Amino acid sequence: MDLASVSESAREGNVARLHDETARHHGDARAIEYHGETLTHDELQTESSRFAGGLADLGIEPGDVLLQYLPNCPPYLIGALGAFKAGVIVSPVNPQYRKRELTYQLEDTQATVVLTHEALEPFLEEALAEIDWDPVVISVGTDADDFHAFADVRDEETFVERADDDVALLPYTSGTTGKPKGVELTHRNFRAQTFAILSQDHALEDEAVRSLVWLPLYHITGFTHTAWQPLVRGGSVYLRSAANWDADAAMELIDEEGITHYVGVTAMYVDMINSEDFDEYDLTSLESAGEGGAKMSVAVQEEFEEVAGVEMAEGYGLTETNGATHSQRGSTFGLRHGTIGQPTRMTEAKIVDSSGETVGIGEEGELLVRGPQVMKGYHGMPEATERAFTEEGWFRTGDIARRDEDNYYEIVDRKKHMINSAGYNIYPSELEELLAEHEAVAEGAVVGIPDERRNEVPKAYVVTKPGVEPGVDVTSEEIKDFFLDNVASYKHPREVEFIDELPRTTSGKIQKYKLEEREESGDE
Repeated sequence: MDLASVSESAREGNVARLHDETARHHGDARAIEYHGETLTHDELQTESSRFAGGLADLGIEPGDVLLQYLPNCPPYLIGALGAFKAGVIVSPVNPQYRKRELTYQLEDTQATVVLTHEALEPFLEEALAEIDWDPVVISVGTDADDFHAFADVRDEETFVERADDDVALLPYTSGTTGKPKGVELTHRNFRAQTFAILSQDHALEDEAVRSLVWLPLYHITGFTHTAWQPLVRGGSVYLRSAANWDADAAMELIDEEGITHYVGVTAMYVDMINSEDFDEYDLTSLESAGEGGAKMSVAVQEEFEEVAGVEMAEGYGLTETNGATHSQRGSTFGLRHGTIGQPTRMTEAKIVDSSGETVGIGEEGELLVRGPQVMKGYHGMPEATERAFTEEGWFRTGDIARRDEDNYYEIVDRKKHMINSAGYNIYPSELEELLAEHEAVAEGAVVGIPDERRNEVPKAYVVTKPGVEPGVDVTSEEIKDFFLDNVASYKHPREVEFIDELPRTTSGKIQKYKLEEREESGDE
């Protein structure tokens, strides 16, 4: 479905109407595949509309919050789309969350209904015991007497109109530091991101689009870009559980099913290129291979492209922007490795110094963005919302960036990750990018550690490639020398520690605070 075929009635109000339009154009086409189970767009439209009716029958009202505590599966998409149609706000939850995290999100959202899975019921029950109200609980596959079976929550097809500025999705920031914040994404925010993809020129027919969704759907990239946009376009999504990631299984699925679109995090691509059978799979069906969640290593990107024969495009976005604000794909001069491309069609972007003045080409500063996909604000946190925006409505991303003369942007690092060593600004991502080029290194992370003389200095945590034994095949001194040969001496890590794996969120972001805590506690 292209932008021209969207009816006037779907150009405002409840964003769920866009999929009703999709079903009108592509009703018989496959929408969802899940381990052999399939749904057409007509079936998805009907099931979600009847689920919306089922929510109303249970007394759930427009504006209420549904906490979505599910792994990747068809009920996730039926439930989210159905909640939109019921006028209910969806607040996705990481299925790895347990009592403490669940209780926090329940209390912060005051959710009146929870959609979960039988495997997660014990953890949910622990959290429910901590709050002083009783949300309605709907569970996939449940046999609990006090929970409603997902398959039974059905009634007459229902559609509740919403205003553009009403909240549709309430995801929570990943919480790599501090408590997570609820991000209010409106129906207008979703429509803007959807129209961005519908307005592009596409090489494939809509129904030929096959998107592999192995990123978790609770994450904004997983939901908006790998599921929602392909579905609204008229394509199909292949759902797999993020908890069961398997690089070989993913490549086999791409090969056998002719997957055309895939977005993964850097760790997924590292796993692919490190597979013994990497070059045995035919991945050339991919029209689009992308990365989301953290900056992609150019070394990993180039190795994937060389063997797979598929160009990789990096983009950039945040939970607060409902996904992409920048993309290499669609940029004027094509792909440029190491950059995030140019701003997308509805996005304004600029880079400013500490006083708020725009910096020149090639200079570093904080990236600010503005556009119709940017959040309404942080839920129940007016002061945090005010701090996040300038008086002119620019959103402060907290990322340090620079741009070239062709308006391609490059993310240098998170503002809060910058290491100040004896007055020098050191950006860990630059060192991590270099580290990934070392023949013995699978991946690494750099953090600042205290130093009496220089305030702080870099320390590198290194994961070696399979078959490479730390201390034997490669030493910490060799890693230090590698840095000294390639960057200014003040930047090189003063310490190198080999570890089995880097701590990450489910969405692939490295939890640097855990490395910092490890350093403070002296853990080895």
